[in-house]
Amino acid sequence: MSSPPWDYIAKLVCIGDSGCGKSSLTIRLCEGRFSPQHDVTIGVEFGSRIVPVGPPHTKPSAPATEGGLPEPPRAINTPQKHMKLSLWDTAGQETYKSVTRSYFRGASGALLVFDITRRATFIHVTDWLSDLRAIADPDIVVILVGNKVDQARDDPVGNYTGRREVTAVEAEEWARANGVLQYVETSAKSGENVEHAFMRVAERIFDNISAGKYDLNDRRSGVKGPGPGSAGAAHLRLAPSANRGVMGGCC
Repeated sequence: MSSPPWDYIAKLVCIGDSGCGKSSLTIRLCEGRFSPQHDVTIGVEFGSRIVPVGPPHTKPSAPATEGGLPEPPRAINTPQKHMKLSLWDTAGQETYKSVTRSYFRGASGALLVFDITRRATFIHVTDWLSDLRAIADPDIVVILVGNKVDQARDDPVGNYTGRREVTAVEAEEWARANGVLQYVETSAKSGENVEHAFMRVAERIFDNISAGKYDLNDRRSGVKGPGPGSAGAAHLRLAPSANRGVMGGCC
């Protein structure tokens, strides 16, 4: 039996209010496309993506020599590791909160998403984070994502317009105050920073794996290594879901 194309599987959840673009971010990462309209998420939907983690993918920049020139590249013998991100895109409607909370269990990472053009969605991230930490593992890796940055740049030269209701400084301060790894602004429409947001979570999870913080044989840890019969998909995909609702806006 051939080895699977991944070394680890990590469960990530996308959480936040309805209409923030959680599904669009997942589709952009898994399929590389954007759809202006799609079905409203009911309960949870799934996607997956295999990404490189650790060195040599994340090797640091070489330090400069005394003369100001960088050191010549050195041979790296560390084999590249790959992580399969199992993405759980949860519904944001209050109606489904009791259902979506159950999917927080066993998650090793979370993207806490809000819409930078709707301040109310930013205010609610405090409640989402509280729910997450009450259910998920204490060491869960959380990143704050301000989505729809493209809608705040309607000016032809890229200046921010009055549609932005949450500043980057405010969101960064909130992330620091609440022990969140980082704040990243994204656009599911253009793809801006989408991969970066997911990769920041994946890399921190890999750091935690290297530090021995997870029991890879315990599914409750949110991370596992390859086992017998685990032949992860080698391609990018968004798994079809039976939990589909009526057509609606970006959620």
